[in-house]
Amino acid sequence: MKEAFHIISDGSCDLPVELAQEKNITIVPFYVSFDDVHYFKENVEIGIRDFYQQMVEKKGVYPKSSMPSIQDYEEAFLPFVKEEIPVICICITTKFSGSMQSALNARELIREKYPQAEITVIDATINTVLQGLYVLEATNLRDNGVSYQDTVARLEEIKSTGRIFFTVGNMEYLRHGGRIGKVAAITGSVLDIRPVITLKQGEIFPSGLDRGRKRTLKKVMDLLLEYLKESNLGINCYSIAVGYGYDIEEGLAFRDQAIAMLKEQGYDIDEMPVYQIGATIGVHTGPYPLGFGIIEKGIKEDGL
Repeated sequence: MKEAFHIISDGSCDLPVELAQEKNITIVPFYVSFDDVHYFKENVEIGIRDFYQQMVEKKGVYPKSSMPSIQDYEEAFLPFVKEEIPVICICITTKFSGSMQSALNARELIREKYPQAEITVIDATINTVLQGLYVLEATNLRDNGVSYQDTVARLEEIKSTGRIFFTVGNMEYLRHGGRIGKVAAITGSVLDIRPVITLKQGEIFPSGLDRGRKRTLKKVMDLLLEYLKESNLGINCYSIAVGYGYDIEEGLAFRDQAIAMLKEQGYDIDEMPVYQIGATIGVHTGPYPLGFGIIEKGIKEDGL
């Protein structure tokens, strides 16, 4: 049966390949390079595990990512345009990348030949695992029979609720990527102080500093709990996931601690997916980012 509309996202969404296939999502990958010369398509020409392994083994080498090209988006859009299937394309926050502009340019080129093409390009204002949750909400709306226009409207409504609360192994990659001030990076390297960071509406904000991994992870959990307590909605109205980098075992342990903490606070939660943070954001965080993504669900418990 012909699908009502198709969901496309750039590779910043960090959804596992198998899950994207299962949910019928097309991913337009970013590129990653360790030498500024050879660029590889993420999850096509280089796996995420291999990417992190190289980061761990090549200390002092800072990989770079590059956004999908206009042609990449054209190739992703065309099969659905030719079948007259509307497309919703969800892109990483424009404050981090020009990926959305590539998508918009591709749409305009396609419309020169196919003027009736329905392609809506959305600035997610978020990225990584949180963007993945947002994309999954889009597919959930589609798969529950919500119309194309109503899905677009609902996605615009919920994206401002998205938050990432996370920490990193050290500040060096954030400093090198220009994501924090140099003074903060120097302080962190001298005193082994690690940052706790919030991402919302496309920008990162400092949410504290502390010594050691255990203490910063506790602060990350506190931020999630604070967000839920300030909300007018119950926890079942949110999609929550853990994002990790190189160390899956740490990610799973963190997830288990988070569920136990939330249960102690009276929240009804038994499951929380764990997704690997990809190269698009990993080049800025280093190999050891860890934290939560949370966003309001597209379909409320009492309906849309």
